[in-house]
Amino acid sequence: MDKVEILKKRDEKTIPHLKQYAPVWIVDEVVMEEEDAVQFNVVFRHNRYQWVNRRYRYDGFNNVLYHKGQRVISEDEAVDVQEQDAYISTIIEDTPNAYGG
Repeated sequence: MDKVEILKKRDEKTIPHLKQYAPVWIVDEVVMEEEDAVQFNVVFRHNRYQWVNRRYRYDGFNNVLYHKGQRVISEDEAVDVQEQDAYISTIIEDTPNAYGG
């Protein structure tokens, strides 16, 4: 699978999960074509944890998105991230008590 195809499949799997946190920024991304995978970090404001940097790995061969952990970041770090274009730029849905995981 080439890079473009891996990222397209990643987006199909990831956007439905992350849209509840919009806006969301990708801050790091490593495509591993030989493994049909991509590891990436996203930053968003979580309703329980404030600003977080969360790591994911998308396995294109198995079409599985793995949550690899998160850390809380400061407001200053979040401001720096917001200067970039967002990966998911608008709030698509604002569900009360959305999944908090």
